[in-house]
Amino acid sequence: MIRFLLGTVINAIALWLTTLIIPAIHLASYGGADFWSTVGSFLLVGAIFGLVNAIVAPVIKVLAFPLYILTFGLISFFINGALLLFVAWLSRLIGSPIFSIDGFTSEGLTIESLGWAILGAIVMSLASFVARALFKAARIL
Repeated sequence: MIRFLLGTVINAIALWLTTLIIPAIHLASYGGADFWSTVGSFLLVGAIFGLVNAIVAPVIKVLAFPLYILTFGLISFFINGALLLFVAWLSRLIGSPIFSIDGFTSEGLTIESLGWAILGAIVMSLASFVARALFKAARIL
């Protein structure tokens, strides 16, 4: 349980950095515009991202194993971007669109939004790698 909570905090930090760096990825605070609503929104989407990475990602990676071999692992960029789009879709089910990627609407998906999602997934993975390294160095994780 502690690892999941720390993973949620790390995902929230990575998501915050991603929304700062990538102009097409937005997170609107759920329930207000104050500081704690924004932090809660980041933690909520971070928890959704953690659950998707824990439940859905292993199944997709096992099914896509031949594609990993054929593309020398480059398909992982596409899969991680698709998982980020899935998190955006799941966050819309909560109510108002908390986490959104430009070009990804209820009508469908555009190539531009998939590119932004892939770039966002790369930034999130780098940010979470650094955050996990810092937590391990501080002997928290």
